[in-house]
Amino acid sequence: MGESGLRARATTYAGLFVVTLTTLMYEIVLTRIFSVTMWYHFAFVAISVALFGLTVGALIVHLRPQSFTDAKVKRQMWRFSLAFAASVAVAFCVQLAIPFVPRMTMAGVSSVVLTCVVISVPFVFSGVVVALALTRFPRRVNRLYAADLVGASLGCVLLVVAFNWLDGPSLVIAIGALAAVGSLMFAVDAGLRGGRVLSVLVVVVLVGVTAANSYRHAQGNPFIRILWAKESQDQLHTHDRWNAFSRVTVDGQPSDVGPPTGYGMSPALPGDIALPQMPMVIDGTAGTMITGYDGDEATTDFLRYDITNLGYYALEEAGFDSSAVIGVGGGRDVLAGLEFGADEVTGIEINGNILDLVTDDLGDFTNLEGDPRVDLVNDEARSWLTRTDKRFDVIQISLIDTWAATSAGAFALSENSLYTVDAWETFFDRLEPGGMLSISRWYNTGPGTEPFETLRTASLASEVLTRNGAEDPRDHVLIYEGAPGPYGTSAATILISPEPLTDEQVTVTAESAERLGFRPILTPTDVADERFADLVAPGGPDAGLATFDEDLSPPTDDRPFFFQMASLGTFLSGEGFSEDLVFRPVLVLGSLALAVLLLAAVCIGGPLIHMGRRTRHAGMAPFYLYFAGIGLGFMLVEFSQLQRLNTFLGHPTYALAVVLFSVLLFSGIGSMLVEKVVDPDRPRSLLVPIGVLLGIIVVFRFVTEPVTDAMAGGTTFERVGTAVALLAPLALAMGMPFAIGMGVASRRAGAPTAFLWGINGAMSVVASVFGALLAMFFGINVTFGAGFVAYAVAALALVLIVRGLVRASREGAAVVPASPEAAPGDGREDAEEREPALVGDGEVRPASG
Repeated sequence: MGESGLRARATTYAGLFVVTLTTLMYEIVLTRIFSVTMWYHFAFVAISVALFGLTVGALIVHLRPQSFTDAKVKRQMWRFSLAFAASVAVAFCVQLAIPFVPRMTMAGVSSVVLTCVVISVPFVFSGVVVALALTRFPRRVNRLYAADLVGASLGCVLLVVAFNWLDGPSLVIAIGALAAVGSLMFAVDAGLRGGRVLSVLVVVVLVGVTAANSYRHAQGNPFIRILWAKESQDQLHTHDRWNAFSRVTVDGQPSDVGPPTGYGMSPALPGDIALPQMPMVIDGTAGTMITGYDGDEATTDFLRYDITNLGYYALEEAGFDSSAVIGVGGGRDVLAGLEFGADEVTGIEINGNILDLVTDDLGDFTNLEGDPRVDLVNDEARSWLTRTDKRFDVIQISLIDTWAATSAGAFALSENSLYTVDAWETFFDRLEPGGMLSISRWYNTGPGTEPFETLRTASLASEVLTRNGAEDPRDHVLIYEGAPGPYGTSAATILISPEPLTDEQVTVTAESAERLGFRPILTPTDVADERFADLVAPGGPDAGLATFDEDLSPPTDDRPFFFQMASLGTFLSGEGFSEDLVFRPVLVLGSLALAVLLLAAVCIGGPLIHMGRRTRHAGMAPFYLYFAGIGLGFMLVEFSQLQRLNTFLGHPTYALAVVLFSVLLFSGIGSMLVEKVVDPDRPRSLLVPIGVLLGIIVVFRFVTEPVTDAMAGGTTFERVGTAVALLAPLALAMGMPFAIGMGVASRRAGAPTAFLWGINGAMSVVASVFGALLAMFFGINVTFGAGFVAYAVAALALVLIVRGLVRASREGAAVVPASPEAAPGDGREDAEEREPALVGDGEVRPASG
């Protein structure tokens, strides 16, 4: 990059800040929207498509230098930022109208491709703006990169806050309005009077649309709304609530009366029972019933016929005092505890919107909050149980699987932290002597399917019991299958006790199950499927697991993906993907992995070939390797910490806000500090920040787990503070390599700086997908280790770059930088930017105007 005459004013920083802030908000809100309109595993696609769009924007800047000369750059930044703002709203409305059918048909493939193309358009415009900002103002690249990162970090927090007031579609339009404010900043920066007027007009129009649609949403009739949800047409709902990690809808009226519904109702259920119910659905798929309750115990008698409540029979016989329900939902499990005589029922619900609906909007219908026996807690269950001193006779987890992507990404689901060895050890610690952990999972999900979820639950139970000293895990476990439902599906309940089950408990449960028509799958004496007996054999589940091609190993906090059961072998061979809800997410991710490799090859290989014809890539190989390394490293480290701290912070929204906010904010500060840390007169000082970063990564790897384990019982404030303190030094160091690399490259004759930014972005796309694959198949620690390796490769590349600088300096070489991507400046460089800089092939001299 040459000595540009462009001046970075306050409005330049402000415009970039707003554009990156809204870009991240749009990216994250799309994961939320996609979780509703598509199957949750497609929500992850939004992240990769966003990164790809940003990379394409950078390549446009690189391949069309004649369109982005100094005289045009600021005007172009205004134009593309305004196009970004407008396209956010337009592309979203178009995407809503596309029926999404992910099938291997022409129509299905077309719907997927068209959706990805449409949503990528705004990111392309944003990518052009960011690329121009980071490549056309070389003297202030570190400060502009800081504005980029700080804006993105605040976008994480602002999105979570905005969801408290706006529904998903209205929020997308609001993001477009805020993005138009960024274009206004660039119009002021470029001195465009007409541009300012047009930007203000777009702001006013989009704010008006946001307000009108939000008002109509509150009235139940928005004009911009979800049209397709999970391959079916959506409808208007009685209640429609959004937040940063779910959309909750309720249909029907409190006066509606019908037969009780459930996922494992006994065939012995009397046919004349009728009661008021309203269906609640999370993200268009995961359903539960809100049951009307007026205090009459007869109203809840039907719950005695539900397979999920089988464990209460044995405890009721002996008498019990308390139960904890993980996942309040519509309140059925809370009512079940009361039905069987609990003196105290604690309901723990992570989703505040669900509690608001059940206790506020429909409080007169459920009457749960006013019952002195009921205590409802809005918290993540595992975190709350770690902190509380209470003990329970029963901890019940009934079919907790929202199939909903949190804002932290589709493979950072809140339920995953409930189904791990580490979590169940906590649950065991909170049981009274003789208490039970009652887990209900799907047994058959359709004709011809395998009971993988129940098998994996048995494997998990066996591992935890073995670690806790059980000689024969089978003496501690009972498994019964409920009656098939209307679609051929059935649920199973697994009862686990830290102590061996008593003869009385086994007998009472068996008699109750026989009377209700529930099929025994595993008892201390009988087994319907020998695979279950193998999994709970003395010594733990390892011998039984060896007989499966699928991955049914007990999930741990390092690999918490309970619902991901494709082994690496089945994944690579493509076998078993007919189990849609078990294997299809991994198939999608695998397909996406191939796609991003192809896209990376096209986006990087294509320009390299194009450049090769002009031999402009000579000597640039270390730079290509360096920017590829830091792009991979940054995303892999960030992704691994988002997964790791999700469990520690106890809430997916906290993980999103704290991890992304901390990483991006402190990275921005690190970028700002580059000019204080690096001495232009000493090229070897360029190596210090990345060397320190590698050291911090090593320390972080061995310090994080002991610290988080020690603070697991802290308050939310204490845990958030701990997470920020852990991430701050790591992120501070991670913010320096890009600014250092771009600063050196931009002073090199003929350096394709926009292309380097494109390489960085392309590798971020690759890392976003392969980071998830590494975590699922090998663990979060392996993903973190891969980030270390990527940074180590970048460090080696930087050593080669610095050697070249030192050698050139010793030889006294002076190469006048001449940018191939922009016309020379007019010499009116701002005085504040006249400072020593590394230029050419390594000579250090004052920058001239």
